[in-house]
Amino acid sequence: MHLHGSRMNLRFDDHLYHEPGHLIRRAHQLAVATFHDTHGRQVTPVQYAVLRTLDADPGIDQVTLADKVALDTSTTADIATRLEAKGWIVRELLPRRQRSLRLTSEGRAVLGAMLPKVEGMYQALLAHLGPGEQAEFLRLLGKFVHMPADATDRPSGKPRS
Repeated sequence: MHLHGSRMNLRFDDHLYHEPGHLIRRAHQLAVATFHDTHGRQVTPVQYAVLRTLDADPGIDQVTLADKVALDTSTTADIATRLEAKGWIVRELLPRRQRSLRLTSEGRAVLGAMLPKVEGMYQALLAHLGPGEQAEFLRLLGKFVHMPADATDRPSGKPRS
């Protein structure tokens, strides 16, 4: 990195640009910014993942939800409490103090308003990659985060609807 006056010029051969942790952090920043540009700030990316999961699997317990969205159970419980306060989900007590979660009609409406924008959001996020690169990028990301090989195996690289 070289400083010229008040401007900072970045050299792409700097060590930082070869560090996976930095590149993953930057990719996360881009993904979150694209999400907020598309959907606003009413819903966070993690809340979207919870809504999407509950839509696909209504009535699952919080522990299963935590596993599906890759969060610890206390964070999942906190998010569920927030979504319940917004009126987007309902939690029902199950035996052994677990909770079953379902979307409310308002939660389904919020998710329903988001879904038509998802494909465009992904196209914007992956726009710098060609179609083959997009599929390979998603495959490698899935492998990196230990997802089953078929989870990202879509002809267009699109997530399951």
